[in-house]
Amino acid sequence: MKALVIADIQIDFLPGGKLPVNNGNEIIPVVNQLQLSKRFDLIVATQDWHPHNHGSFASNYLGKNAFDHILLGGFDQVLWPNHCVQGSIGAEFPSDLNGNNIEAIFRKGMDKNIDSYSGFFDNGKKKDTGLAAYLKGRNIDEVFICGLTADYCVFFTAMDAVDCGFKTTLIEDATRPIDRANFIKKLKLLKEKNVSVINSNIL
Repeated sequence: MKALVIADIQIDFLPGGKLPVNNGNEIIPVVNQLQLSKRFDLIVATQDWHPHNHGSFASNYLGKNAFDHILLGGFDQVLWPNHCVQGSIGAEFPSDLNGNNIEAIFRKGMDKNIDSYSGFFDNGKKKDTGLAAYLKGRNIDEVFICGLTADYCVFFTAMDAVDCGFKTTLIEDATRPIDRANFIKKLKLLKEKNVSVINSNIL
C-alpha cells in the first residue's frame, strides 16, 4: 500500500515567509493534484513546530548570523532565521494547500536542543516522531515524498524512509530546494540509497 508524505508546506517556507524557498508556492497545485489522484491509500503531513528559543535559530546566539554553522546536539547545525514558531501564522499550512485528505500531521523540531529535518526522527535519531509506526500500522510499504525543502526536510525524510524499510520515491516537481546546487549533490545520495526520483506526471 502507498502513502503520500507531505513535508512542511508551511507559510514561513513560502515567498513572504521567514525562511522562504524560491518558488516554493509553485508546488502547491502539484501537491493538491497528487492528493486527488487516487494513487495513494493514505496521505499524511509533517509540520515544523519550533519553540521560540530553538537552538537552530541564529537570533538565540550573540554574534551569530543566519546560515552560520554551530554544533547543536553534537551535530553540525545551520543557523536559521526564526521560522515555524509554535502557534505563529508562519507555522500554519497555507490556505491554498488542500488539507481535507491529510489523515494525520506529525510535528517535529519541538526539542530546543536538537533540530529535526526528517519526518521520522530528530537529527540525532534520539527521538522517533511515530511516523514509521503509524505508516506500518496502516500496512503502508511504499512512500512518496513531496514538500519543502528538497535539500533538507524532504531529503532527510526520504533517507530515513528507506532505513525504516519503505520503498521510497521523491516527487521532484512537488518539491523545491533552498540551494539548488546542494540539492543536486543530495540527489546523488538519494539514488545511491535506491530512492526513486520521478515527476508527478508519471503517477
